[in-house]
Formats: sequence, structure tokens, C-alpha cells
Amino acid sequence: MSIFAWDDLRYFLAFARAGSMQAAAAALGVNQSTVQRRIAELEQQVGLQLVERHLGSYRLTELGEEFRPSIEGVEAAVAAFERRLAARDKGPTGSLRLTCGSHLASQLRRTPLIDAFHARHSGLRVELVISDRFLDLSKGEADVAIRLGEPRDEALVGRKITDACWGVYASRAYIDRHGWPKSPEDLSGHLVVGCDGSIANYPGARWARSVAPPATVSTRSDNWQGLILAVKDGAGLAAMPHWQGDSESGLVRVIDSIGVTIPYYLLMHRDMQHAPRVRAFADFVASEIKSFRALLSGGKASGKSAGKD
Repeated sequence: MSIFAWDDLRYFLAFARAGSMQAAAAALGVNQSTVQRRIAELEQQVGLQLVERHLGSYRLTELGEEFRPSIEGVEAAVAAFERRLAARDKGPTGSLRLTCGSHLASQLRRTPLIDAFHARHSGLRVELVISDRFLDLSKGEADVAIRLGEPRDEALVGRKITDACWGVYASRAYIDRHGWPKSPEDLSGHLVVGCDGSIANYPGARWARSVAPPATVSTRSDNWQGLILAVKDGAGLAAMPHWQGDSESGLVRVIDSIGVTIPYYLLMHRDMQHAPRVRAFADFVASEIKSFRALLSGGKASGKSAGKD
């Protein structure tokens, strides 16, 4: 067996998880031929067939299925080594990768909070990693996350920022054409914007499906920014946290409260919690907690302590 690099195994795992060469290529940000070539090179190095062609597509061989847990163990060990190495940084310098949803990222950029953090830590820069799916902090896809809902991953630690109340929103043009729903039950006679993909199980989407299953879905989106744009364009109603329907958003809150309150958390991997750059951001959020709470509850984030030591 030849010696091979860990990087070769990433292509195998990407295919094993995605189920197709095309989806694996999209996940890795490369073309499909690269995935096929790297898996073929891995097979040549280990002298075993791990993937086979089947009915016009590809699937794992029996050996591929057998070795997958071991390869995932290698992935976990490499990720743990990289986290512990990163945690030994001597000072808060470089970049801090903060992940959050698309609309929250847009709102955060409108506030002075990121500039305030840069003023306090001149050697650190916040890099926003925008995604409506939960990036894997264990694999180093980001350093810290601002995330909706109770954390379920025991490897993550952090603090609760605030609770976000949810309501139902529409555009003014939609209200002018279809009227103002007076209660959640009225939604059955209205058009709604549906959620698919990574946002299909968001609290508002689950609530809408349970309260008004007969409602007509006029438009669907698999990302939060697309859903908001559809509501702004008058496509229908949607449930959202109050902060997403602020006065600058162009949306109207037609039902103030739907009885859904979900917490927002600042989260980090427990191996990274003492890394200087991660600790610097966690301490910053603690010092600016009122501004972050205002941002996530529909108020204005002031970032008053910009430049403080």
C-alpha cells in the first residue's frame, strides 16, 4: 500500500455523503472530473476498489462501505488536531470566521458592531461565512456561530444571546390586493411563501404548515434571503422573527405574535473556546450584549463601546 495524503480521503467522503459525483463536486467546490480522478488515485494507492459504476451512476463498493467509518475517524482526528493547533495561537490576530444566516449577516453588516470589534482588536478581522445551513464547527467550517435554536451538539459551548419572537409578515402591495389576515386561522385563505431545503424545518415554516395546511403556496425558497425577497415582492405571507421585519425591511407585520419564541446562541467548539481570537469575540459579544439583543429582537444595535480597551 502506498502512502497517501489525508486530502485524498476528503474526496471519497464527499462522494459517500453526497451520493453522487456531481453533488460531491459541488460540496467541495471543484468539478466532477476532479472528484472522479482523486477517488481513482486513492483506489490505485490503496490497491482496492472503493467506488463502482452502477446503472449509469456510482455507488460505494462493499469495501467502500466497510472502510467509510474508519475514514470518517481519520477525518475526526485530523479536525481535532487542527482545532487544538489553532487553539494554541499566541494572540488575537488573523481572521475570525463567524457564520450566521444570510439575512442576519445582512442586518449585522448594517450595524457598527463589526467595526467596533475591529477597533478593539486591530489585528483581527471578522470574516462572515454566510449559510442557511448549520456549518460544522467540529470540522473547522467556521470558528464561531450565531445560531437560532437550542444547541444539540454536545461538542459546542457558548451563551444565549436573547429570545426572538415570531410574527407573520407581508408586503404592503400584498395587503392592498388580498387584505389583512386578522388571526392565524385566516392564513388558510391566503397565499404563503413556502420553505424548502435547509430552511424547511425552521420554526416559522413548521408553524405555518400546522396552522394553515390548506393555504396556497405561491412560491418556494430553499434559502432565507430568497424567502424574504419573495415576501417583499408580494408573493405571499411568511412567519419570521420580529427583527427581520424592521422598519427598513419594507415588510409589514400583519400578525404580531404566533406564540413562537426561539433563542439565539453564540456558539463555538469546546476545543476552540480558549483560542485567543475566539475568546476575543466571545468577550466582545458579552460586552455588547445589549446591542446584540437589540439586533436580534427588532431593535437597533448601537455598538456604543467602539474603540474601548
